[in-house]
Amino acid sequence: MIIKRFSSVDELYAQAVATIVEAKQNGATTFGLATGGTMEPLYAKICKTDIDFSDCTSFNLDEYVGLEATHEQSYAYYMNKHLFHQKPFQASYLPNGLAADPLEEAARYEALLQQHSLDFQLLGIGQNGHIGFNEPGTPFDSLTHLVTLEESTRQANARFFSSIDEVPTHAYTMGIQSIMRAKCILLIAVGETKRDVLQRVLALDYTEDVPASALSKHPNVIILTDLQEEENKL
Repeated sequence: MIIKRFSSVDELYAQAVATIVEAKQNGATTFGLATGGTMEPLYAKICKTDIDFSDCTSFNLDEYVGLEATHEQSYAYYMNKHLFHQKPFQASYLPNGLAADPLEEAARYEALLQQHSLDFQLLGIGQNGHIGFNEPGTPFDSLTHLVTLEESTRQANARFFSSIDEVPTHAYTMGIQSIMRAKCILLIAVGETKRDVLQRVLALDYTEDVPASALSKHPNVIILTDLQEEENKL
């Protein structure tokens, strides 16, 4: 793993954009994308560049179960709002939140992923170490699957809804093995709330209790953070 630390969050996101641009210049055409507050500044910066994804394909990490694509809190809506409206891809795939059979939908999405090798995967990290919606205890060999969201994850996302009661209890997510197939992975960790879990990842504490620790076994991971090494020996 390569870790780069920045004193300025703006510099961090500028480096993230540069990393994506470099990947595309080096031939990447299939991108795994993430959502959430960590990604909004990144997508805002990307939209201000001249990067062209019109010959590329995107796959999103996850989607809520029970939300239609036009729902303001669906990840399909998020992607259209923050990126696709200005930087469209040739094809963009997300799980169908309204699929009649969730297990069939998970299998369908995994099959699509296996047909399109991911050149580049973008990730955030949860305070409990989740990547995508792979919560602690998720097997490292997991493929795209249906998950029951932990209460901590629902609470973290409740700010986007009118109340915690409106936050979906289930979601689709790429599995850890699905994520690990990507040729290059870029993980962004911003803020003190991510310090403890990032420290475990960097310490190569390889355990399913910290899903992101699987990344220590990947040959090409770049971590960008605003957390400085001198604090708590991170």
